[in-house]
Order: sequence, then C-alpha cells, then structure tokens
Amino acid sequence: MLECPGAASDPMRVSVEEGVTMVESISPWPLISKGAREHPVQTLQHLLRARGHQVAVDGIFGPKTDQAVRTFQQSKSLTVDGIMGPRTWSAVIVQVKQGSRGDAVRGVQEEFQFRNLSGDPAQGLQIDGIFGPKTDQAVRGFQQALSADFPEVHVDGIVGPVTWRALVSGMLSF
Repeated sequence: MLECPGAASDPMRVSVEEGVTMVESISPWPLISKGAREHPVQTLQHLLRARGHQVAVDGIFGPKTDQAVRTFQQSKSLTVDGIMGPRTWSAVIVQVKQGSRGDAVRGVQEEFQFRNLSGDPAQGLQIDGIFGPKTDQAVRGFQQALSADFPEVHVDGIVGPVTWRALVSGMLSF
C-alpha cells in the first residue's frame, strides 16, 4: 500500500496489484462553477435552497446560482470565488436521515434519480422531499455497495459527509 498526498485530513490510498493501480478512497468533491450544467448542479441547487437561498432547481449554474454560492461562501467565511470545491461542498451539505424533510432530502433523491438507468423518471426514486422508507432503502443500498470497498462508509441510512461526497462525486453512476 502506497500513501499518496491528498487533502491533509483525507489521504488517498493507492494499491498496485499485478500492474493495475486501484484507488481506495471515496472520489473527491467535484469542482463546479458558473457555466456547469446537469449533475451535480441540481443537487447543489437543492442544498442552497435548504440553506435559505432562493434559486431555481434547473440544472444550470447560472448567475443566480453563482450569486447564491458566493453569498453562502461569505456567510461561512470561506473564499468567495463562486467555485464549489471541497470546503464549500462540506459546508453546504445538510445531514439527513429517515424522517427528514425538505430541500436537502430532494438533493439526495436527485442523486438517485441521476443514477436511474431506466430513462423513465417514474421508475426511479421520486423527488418529493420526504425521507421515507424508499429513500432509506436507496441510501442503505448505496452505502452497502460502497462499504465493501470503502470501510469509511457505514450502512446506517444517514446521509452525512462521506455519503454526500460519494453521491455528489458521481460514484456508482454509469
């Protein structure tokens, strides 16, 4: 096992087996900014709404989303650059679990709709803002799939920092 430099609090582990390099860490937070479209912009917009910012969930990181990100960054004493990077993502996420309601739950549900391969939104997890049994089942299934390779993922149905990062970074999406 080789240690590779990553974020100070989140080193990336890399192993080499039979000439194949395998990353053994949750994917990093994506870097997105003005001009970005689709995933994970919708999730970001849901999270901004959960934090009290009035933005449309349209999948377009336009001027209003950019301003909301900058206002959020300023309120959290972060670098005000309009770029969603690791520190801004970590600050904007909202922990949710069964019984939670609202825009942060919609963000989780948006992530599962993104992973819906049927092509029919009616076949995927509905985006209703209610963390009920179906959302709980989806979250636990996602966590279970990740936990075999990533011991930092706990199968507890709670969407906290590790699960949010895996979702937003696009893990297990095809």
